Order: sequence, then structure tokens, then C-alpha cells
Amino acid sequence: MLIDMSLSKREFLQVLAAAGACGMALGRHAEADAATAQAGLYDLPPFGNMSLLHMTDCHAQLLPIRFREPSVNLGVGTMRGQLPHLVGEHLLKQAGIRPGTALAHATTFLDFETASRRYGKVGGFAHLATLVKQLKAGRPGALLLDGGDTWQGSATSLWSNAQDMVDACKLLGVDVMTGHWEFTYGMERVKEVIEKDFKGQVDFVAQNVKTTDFGDPVFAPYVIRPINGVPVAIIGQAFPYTPIANPRYLVADWQFGIQDDRMQEMVDEARGKGAQLVVVLSHNGMDVDLKMASRVRGIDVVFGGHTHDGVPVAVPVKNPGGTTLVTNAGSNGKFLGVMDLSVKDGRLVDYRYRLLPVFADQLVPDAAMQALIQRVRAPYEAKLAERLAVSDGTLYRRGNFNGSWDQLVCDALMEVQGAQIAFSPGFRWGTSLLPGEAITRELMMDQLAITYPYATLTEMTGATIKTILEDVADNLFNPDPYYQQGGDMVRVGGLSYAIAPDEKMGSRIQDMRLGGRPIEADRRYKVAGWAPVAEEARQVPGVKPVWELVEAWLKAQPGGRVRPRRLNQPRLIGMAGNPGLAAG
Repeated sequence: MLIDMSLSKREFLQVLAAAGACGMALGRHAEADAATAQAGLYDLPPFGNMSLLHMTDCHAQLLPIRFREPSVNLGVGTMRGQLPHLVGEHLLKQAGIRPGTALAHATTFLDFETASRRYGKVGGFAHLATLVKQLKAGRPGALLLDGGDTWQGSATSLWSNAQDMVDACKLLGVDVMTGHWEFTYGMERVKEVIEKDFKGQVDFVAQNVKTTDFGDPVFAPYVIRPINGVPVAIIGQAFPYTPIANPRYLVADWQFGIQDDRMQEMVDEARGKGAQLVVVLSHNGMDVDLKMASRVRGIDVVFGGHTHDGVPVAVPVKNPGGTTLVTNAGSNGKFLGVMDLSVKDGRLVDYRYRLLPVFADQLVPDAAMQALIQRVRAPYEAKLAERLAVSDGTLYRRGNFNGSWDQLVCDALMEVQGAQIAFSPGFRWGTSLLPGEAITRELMMDQLAITYPYATLTEMTGATIKTILEDVADNLFNPDPYYQQGGDMVRVGGLSYAIAPDEKMGSRIQDMRLGGRPIEADRRYKVAGWAPVAEEARQVPGVKPVWELVEAWLKAQPGGRVRPRRLNQPRLIGMAGNPGLAAG
């Protein structure tokens, strides 16, 4: 397989440079200017004889949004200093991206406030639809792959039982899909969508989901589609730890897992049926995809998701059968991956990969998609737009240890419930907000919209608190990717601690303190939280959804303004010089 990553990066940078040379400085434009910018920025010459488009982890964001990339994305062990565990200048250097450019803003947190105001919002299904149509028009037979986490993450998706996203994906032209947060709507709802809404239009594939009783496949493991006469197999890999990371009762009859051996069987079976290109549509997370690609023979490309990593290049991975390309296309509708491939004599011989940022100001919104969005949002507009407060600081979520949105949630839970400590899940989804912008109910719900939103208040011993933190830290920093079960570190309010990510399980969490005093192992503390995975939590008398508590707290802020949050970050041990940690 011939691999030319430098050319694909150079081509994309040339496109950006050409847009600037034509006077198309990215920012706010009238529709005519957007059409001109669209032609310059996204008019990519096709290559080879087939193309695949890839989106993932849009988390139900139908409208353009802001999204700050992480300043902390630590890699440990062999993953230290490797993609996707590079942030800021380290990522720009590795990918050959010039600082201060539009692509630098899209892929890093650098100068986020200024750059976000300059370049405008990203994503939006009406703008994404325009881009998909434009690329498909120049690439006959191209397929659009959806890596999952599509139906969850907004108020409208929660209130419509995901129907808004189901309808939008059909109109967008999604061809093949796999899943993760989709399963949190429950088994019956998932099957209903696949068997009714998606029938004859969208193939839902997942080779690693079986029934718990007899081990029968729940979904089709793969689909073979011809592109320009070449048979292409798309194998689905749903999130393998769904019953652990999310409530098991929502998928009680299904079992998940990584299942390398079965993946190998599916690759061999698809090849045996004539597939000349085999791709995996994965929701493993990029570290897991990289390991899987090194173990399973015969996969040409992995289109990955789950960890929200916007990686501008395809990473080649050697395995006993040759080389597999691994990609990851970010989140929130912010990017569209474009893979152009040349397949000759039944094998992949060359490719070009671009990770295109979806700048909403540079794309004329698709009229049909815009009309659909307006229609599905209409019943909720007043409720969504209600202003709860104004933020004096940037609010964001993504990062290994904490984000200002998460800090706000922790602070609110502690104050409303009179807790000493708060835990908030290390969810990677959630949009961002700039200083001076209003916190509407919609923006608040972007952080909280799940089907198990219950707020909790529990007494825990110091020993239990340490066990919880150690368990989550091992999930995030285990040197074996197959033991990483998704998400970032639990966000902590009130409690300070130190963490040594390179240590072993049981030795990472150190120096836990509350109000400057060491946490005592046998002392009990009041701990607030939300999103419990245990079914019993929703049966507690008087239990409330977390958004009720956070909304009450926001409305009670003096003058209707929320001061900038002081992040309760752990003290890092042994991480000096790690390129997954921003300087300063």
C-alpha cells in the first residue's frame, strides 16, 4: 500500500491558503460570500476510484455550535506522545499545521475565545448537508458513514425520543451507521428505528453485539456495498463497554465486547464474498482502534469515533497482514472526514485523507435540512431559548480532568444539596460558550441531556471515595487500551487530590484533601452526583433530574451572572513534558 500523508496535508493547507488569497478571510459573511468561500474552501479534487465520507459523535447538534478542543489529553505508556494524545502546539507540529490558521483553530484549543469569534460557529446539519451533497456530487457512489453517538446530546433529541436526529440522518443521506449512546434509549427504541425508520435506507451494523441468552447476532455485522463497481465491506464495531459505561438495564438482553476473533472472522468472510476493500466503522475509541488494527488482518481502514479526537491525518498501523489506516473524525458535527481511495486488482494501492472542518459561515445551509430543523425544533423553541443566566467566563467540557461546564455543575450540586464533595461524570460531549453569552436552557441541556439524569446525594467513606477515583483513573490511564472503557476522569468538586497516571491501579490517587485537611479513610462525607448507572437510583423517592437543580442554581445567581469558574484540577505527578499537556 502506498501512503502519502504529507501530500494529503499539503493539499488541504493549499485549499485554505487559496481561500485566503481570494479574499475569503474566514469570519461572518453574507450568503453570497459564503457561497464563494464554499467553492474555494471545500472544492477538493477527487482522487482514485472510490470515496468514503465519515462523521461521528455529533451528539444531536442540529445547529452550529462552539466546541473547544482539549488542553489535556494525556497518553501513557507506549501511547505517550502519539496521536491522538497531542494537544496545542504539539498537535500542530505533528500534523504540519501552521499556527493561527483556521485549521489550527479547528483542531486545537489555542486562543479559543478570539479564534471562535473570528471564525464563527462550527457544524450544523444544514451546513453539513451542503458539504455532503457537494462532495458526493464530485465523487459518484461515495458513501456517508456515521460512527454513532448521533441520537443523544441535546434537549430536542431527548424530548423527541431521538426522532429529530433519526429524521435528520435520513435526510442527510447516511448510508451506514453503528452506535453507542443510541443504546441509552433502550433496546426497543433502537430496534424500532432500525426496523422502521431506517429500513431500506440506512444500514445499522455491529458485529460485536449479541443476545445474552444464546449469543445470537442482534444486528447485521457488516454490509457490502459497491462503489463504482468495486465491492466494499463496512463492518460495524459498536462501543464495546456500553453495559459498563451506561446503565446495563437499558441493554439487559444484549452483550457487547471488543471481540477481535469475531472481527477477524467477519473480515475473512467479507473477503470471501468478494469484498475488495474492507473498512471498519468503529466506536471503540482511537487507542482501542490502533491496537485492534495491529491484531486483525485484512482491514484497510478504520473510521473511528467515541474519543472525540479530531485527528487531521490517517495513522498507518502495521499488522501481520499489511497496513491498516486508522482515522478519527472529532465530534459535534465539527468535522467531516473524506477518504479518497485507489483500489486496483482487488487491493488498496493509494489514498488521500482530509479532515474538513465544517465552518458554518463558509457554507450556505441546505434548504431542505434547514426546513426540517425548524420543523422539529418548533414545538420546543420557547423552552430552549429561555435565558437562565449570563456567563462571565468561557464554558467548555472536553479535557482529561475538568472543564468549566463540569465545574459549574459540581458547584451547583454542592450548593443546592449541601454536599461537601461532588462528582460529575467525565462525559466528552457538551458544547462550549464564550464570555458574555447567555446560558440558555438549550445550552445547559447540551451538558445534561441523558435518559438517566438523576441527581444523587450519598454518604461515602474516604476509602470509598479513593476507590472510585482509582477505578476511573485506571479506566482512563490503563496502559492497555483494551481496559480503557471510555470517558475522561470524573470531575470533582470540593475535594483536592494528586494523580500519578503512570502508576499502577491503587497507587494513582494521592493526597486527597477537603478544606486543606487530609481525607480520612473511615470518615463519612456527603457526596453529590448525577447519572447513576444503577437501576435503583431512579426509584429513590423524590429523585430529581440534574437539570432541575442546575437550572435553579443558575437562576439564583446574583445579577443573573455566573462568574468564571475556578477549575478544581488535580495536581499531576510525573507528567512534566508530556505532549498531551498544554504548556503553562
